Formats: sequence, structure tokens, C-alpha cells
Amino acid sequence: MCGPGKPTMTEPRRYVIRRAFVLPLALVLLLMGVLLVVSIRHGQPAAKVAFLLVFALPVAALFVESAFRRIEIDADGVTAVRPFRSRRLDFARVTALESVRVRSRVFLTLSAGSDEFLIVSNGYADFPDLVRTLIAALPAEAVTEEARQLAAAPPRRHSDLVMVWFMVAALVYVLVAQFRS
Repeated sequence: MCGPGKPTMTEPRRYVIRRAFVLPLALVLLLMGVLLVVSIRHGQPAAKVAFLLVFALPVAALFVESAFRRIEIDADGVTAVRPFRSRRLDFARVTALESVRVRSRVFLTLSAGSDEFLIVSNGYADFPDLVRTLIAALPAEAVTEEARQLAAAPPRRHSDLVMVWFMVAALVYVLVAQFRS
């Protein structure tokens, strides 16, 4: 149920991690796989192959987590869905919506008592709409002034995109060098 005096949400909303991050991350994973195959076929030392595997596993885990993570908001509450787990908070139980900003990273915390909480980052697509939807669904007294200010002017986040595209460029460079040798 939405906050007192507020309209009820007619359709559930779904927010996913920005595809502008997930797609190049998939490309990084693919390029790491190609580099792994090329290294094995060219008879590279086992240490180099092991080094690639050590880095490929966390990238694969990050990709799976990012590709399948989502936030679902309906008239009664919010659900954070991740691979193999989910957590739900009903709006009626939420006591606070707070925000923390560290440079271009933003974290929203929905609290329901001392032991139930949900943390949402600005890694989600259409984050400004996500913040506005949460604020509209909650009682006014549960929303902090910082969260309201965040809804008015949410920061843009580009550093993760730069990093992942740098990884793509670096892997392409290594692959080209590998084929030339």
C-alpha cells in the first residue's frame, strides 16, 4: 500500500542494472575466454593460463550478479532479486529511506526496524525514477531530507563504464599482440 493520501501504484515497476555496464562486461568475459583459448592453443605457460582463470572467475561472477539483479516495486513493497536469493520489504513496515553519497556513488537504505534493511545503489537503470517511485510510495515521515534532495538531482555515474570499456580495450590489445607473436 502506498503512503497515506498518495495514489496506489497501478503496475509493478522493474529496475535492472544498467545495460550500458552489463553488455561491455559480457564482452570482457568473452574476450577473456578467447584469450584463454588462444593462450592454451599457443602453448603459453600454465602460470599465464592460471592467471587468466583467476581473473576470469570474479568477472564471470560479477557478470552473472549484474545481469540477473533487479529491483521490483509494487503497490505493497519493494523486492531486491539477486541470483539464488531475494529480499522483500513491505512499505507498511519501512521506517526510513536514507541516502549516502560518496562522489558519484549513491546508496539508498530502506530500513524496517533495527534488523531489516535493503540497500539500493545507483547502478540501476533509470535510477531517478526508482528514487521518485520509492519516495512516492512511502509515508513522508519515513523519507529523509537527503533522500528528497537526491530525488531532485540524482548524480550521473560513468566511472564504472569507463573502467569496463578500458578493460575491453586492454583485452583487445593483448589479443592482437598474442596473434602477432
